[in-house]
Amino acid sequence: MAYNIDKFDIISPLDTEQARTFLAVVAAGNFVSAAERLHVTQSTVSTRIRTLETLLGCRLFVRNKGGTTLTAAGRHFQKHASTLVRTVEQARHDVGTAKGFRAAVTIGARMGLWEQFLIRQLPALLARAADLSVRAEIGVEADLMEGLVEGRLHIAVMYTPESRPGLRVEFLFNDRLVLVSTRKKRRAELDGSYVYIDWGPEFLARHSTTFPEFFGSALTAGIGWLGLQHVLENGGSGYFPVRLVRPHLQDGRLTAVRGAPEFTIAAYVVYPADVDLDLVGTALDLIRTAATAETAADDAVPPSKSAAGGRPDGRRPRRSSGSGAI
Repeated sequence: MAYNIDKFDIISPLDTEQARTFLAVVAAGNFVSAAERLHVTQSTVSTRIRTLETLLGCRLFVRNKGGTTLTAAGRHFQKHASTLVRTVEQARHDVGTAKGFRAAVTIGARMGLWEQFLIRQLPALLARAADLSVRAEIGVEADLMEGLVEGRLHIAVMYTPESRPGLRVEFLFNDRLVLVSTRKKRRAELDGSYVYIDWGPEFLARHSTTFPEFFGSALTAGIGWLGLQHVLENGGSGYFPVRLVRPHLQDGRLTAVRGAPEFTIAAYVVYPADVDLDLVGTALDLIRTAATAETAADDAVPPSKSAAGGRPDGRRPRRSSGSGAI
């Protein structure tokens, strides 16, 4: 099906908002979730999409019980919508680029993946790409994916990337989550001092299966750093990536609970398939190299006797030999 892109006036702010709404629906998979992300009503989303379809003279989505699916015309229009939004966002970046730099690179990640991983790469990135300014952002997977789709982010590092056209995903490493405590515990039990850290839906599912009698803790933290600081300052236990607690295990402030189940969560780097390597190539190379080093450092820490969420033989999945477009 053909559509008339000439009818789409990219000068109009309203049409820019329509393109952003279109991309939000693509990222969310349905109108309801898109409305929540955009902080507007569902009827507003529907009106914007309907107006956009009228302007283009074609249908962009097929709505069903499972959500929304792009039509052939919708798939063709997606790249134009992405280009439009990226152009606007790039203009904002360019205007806001600090004097003396040719461009700005925006990198987003979960707080837990900035800690002891991405943040360590910033000095090298600033040194090797001295003509670029860097903007570092924090978000959960939904926010990061939306930022990539809209063009606000150049690179995002996360645990559970969603499948979205035009984005490329690469496996980085497996984060080993171990149960640590400020007290030496003889058995793996989640007592009143246990702090539950929300490491995402994968962790929640495996944690619930492993500890079926656990119905919640007095303190739940959405950011690993907050939970870790609480445990260190007030005592207690919790599941944390080995790379985050390694210094505290070495100085004796924390102890790994022997025999406690371990969990693994894969970390990925996601970026646009048509990425400008001249802009983000150095950052990607540093992230990949750091991931390899992290895997080697993690291998040096012996696993506990019990493991959850990995291969049946206890070995880690092989690293992907390449990247896949999603």
